[in-house]
Amino acid sequence: MKRPASLDAQRETPIKCLIVDDIAENLVALEALLHRDDLLILQARSGAQALELLLLHHDIALALLDVQMPEMNGFELAEMIRGRERTRHIPLIFITAGSQNIDWQFKGYDAGAVDFLYKPIDPHMLLSKVEVFFTLHRQKRALAHELAERTEALRINEMFMAVLSHDLRTPLTSVTLASGALVRASTDTKSAALAARILSSARRMDGMIEDLLDLTRIRQHGGLSLHSSPLDLGELCAKVVEELRDHSSREVVLSSAGDLSGYWDGDRLAQVLTNLLGNAQRHGAADQPIGLHLDGTQKGTVCMEISNGGCIPAELLPVLFKPFRGGEAKGGRRDGLGLGLYIVQQIVTSHGGSIEVHSADHHTRFTVTLPRNPG
Repeated sequence: MKRPASLDAQRETPIKCLIVDDIAENLVALEALLHRDDLLILQARSGAQALELLLLHHDIALALLDVQMPEMNGFELAEMIRGRERTRHIPLIFITAGSQNIDWQFKGYDAGAVDFLYKPIDPHMLLSKVEVFFTLHRQKRALAHELAERTEALRINEMFMAVLSHDLRTPLTSVTLASGALVRASTDTKSAALAARILSSARRMDGMIEDLLDLTRIRQHGGLSLHSSPLDLGELCAKVVEELRDHSSREVVLSSAGDLSGYWDGDRLAQVLTNLLGNAQRHGAADQPIGLHLDGTQKGTVCMEISNGGCIPAELLPVLFKPFRGGEAKGGRRDGLGLGLYIVQQIVTSHGGSIEVHSADHHTRFTVTLPRNPG
């Protein structure tokens, strides 16, 4: 299998290692010991030269620092490296010709060292230690590259989804208007039924497109924007229930208590109600009415309870509000994209509220709690 060009290019990019020592012979010996085709060794004979190289080169995997250098010793250089945001992540290994002084080691670790090596250096020990950091650096680079690719793919996918959804609206509007006209103009039962089916399918498709647009808005902007104003939740619910009666024969029993006024986005809450009541009509027990109770007896919040007969499968409850999940009906069929309850949750959350579901003993209840003034 041919590897992607981006991965091949990534493997060809050399790993960078900085070695700092004031004695030229030591630098030559270290470079000869570390030499390999996929490694770029940067040499510096002083702390000042090392800092210049760090300004010129990014993505350095490891720095080997001599401790005993004039003007700026290894500890002071390490503190300067650690003090800069761009270089503080570079692993540092100190190399010294001194004795194994425990105070020096503590000082080195305080300065940011990950290890200490003493001259004369054991080649096998040095190579085994540096290889650990080179391997970690390759893995870090690969993960960063994969994250960038996935982020770009997600951005393109969401942009494509938004454009496609927007462009689909124009022909779909024509289908909806034409099928509506056919429903009104049809004189025979068969033609009227076919036109009504086309109209119903067009409305369902319009709802799916709107869900996709909402998903794009949530992903791109971190949530849904609201246009809140003073609102009576009782009046809104009565209007939504009346509209649903035109499309379904299922009975919805509306009841209320207390003050139902607040400051909300009416269109978005109507979307919440339509979705929850629509789910109850499609999936609830057909021989039991759907209940919608509004509780405004609390000072700071208003609650909506939508209840119906029947239970949600236990395996769906944990993923019910996740996008593209929780929409499966019996037999593996889907009534939509599985975005409805996710968008409902996002609308409620954007209002500063919460939504909970309880399903047991042949009964399901969704409870939406909204603060009267989300702020």
